[in-house]
Amino acid sequence: MGSKAANKTSELFVKMDLGIKDKRVLVTGASQGIGRAIALAFAKEECKVSVVSRRKEQLEKVVEEMGGLEKGHDYYVANLMDPGNPTRVAKDLLERNFGCDIVVHNVGGTLEVRDIISPVEDWEKVWMYNAGIPIEMNRILIPPMKEQKWGRIIHISSISAVGLRGCGPYGAAKAYLNAYTNVLGKAVAKDGIVVSAIMPGSIYAPLGPWDENSEKNKNDKAAFYKKKDDFLWHHQAIGRLGEAEEIAPFAVFLASNQASFATGAIVPVDGGTE
Repeated sequence: MGSKAANKTSELFVKMDLGIKDKRVLVTGASQGIGRAIALAFAKEECKVSVVSRRKEQLEKVVEEMGGLEKGHDYYVANLMDPGNPTRVAKDLLERNFGCDIVVHNVGGTLEVRDIISPVEDWEKVWMYNAGIPIEMNRILIPPMKEQKWGRIIHISSISAVGLRGCGPYGAAKAYLNAYTNVLGKAVAKDGIVVSAIMPGSIYAPLGPWDENSEKNKNDKAAFYKKKDDFLWHHQAIGRLGEAEEIAPFAVFLASNQASFATGAIVPVDGGTE
């Protein structure tokens, strides 16, 4: 009896086969930061990756880093905040015969809306940026996944959805995205589609909010260092900021065959944020 149990256990601990080679992957907001790192990670798994962003030159660099157009990679220049663009981009990608087996929605941010009593129009813009775009695109991209009985949708949320610190509209929008992830995941689970979300903590990005040389920080670096040190001391168990490359492996795993039971999973990757 014991030997049978041991054999069963040993069968589980074999070399992990992600099963995503040649899968078609779409990553939005992929010109830099987390989106870029995720796109490169999928390319290393020999997926065919299409990246979307407003910045053509940066997208071209990402495609080149992934191995170029000859490897089956592609890019699409679009501002997904323009009315109708999420639907238009999704339909265009399908009409190009690119298709999408795996979708990573990485577009998001605060849009610098920080006042908790901002007009409702500002809240709506932040909601659209962080939750509305994925909702609009998924409406187009999910039906082909249903037909093939396989698909993965990964939303890049934020630990702010739980802590609700910082920008209120942003945290609320990400909390909405988490709820949407859960209800959508349940609705399409029977079709072989796994919907999940990743909640990164504070991630360093060049010229981002945690870069001393950004427009916001460069004029008063002393105040920035004080704010950063205070944040790391009080809120980061790991004592440092994260890197985009520390988020990407989680996206790859959640897109894999190994994540088949991760319906509606919402995974914090935050360095022990408190």
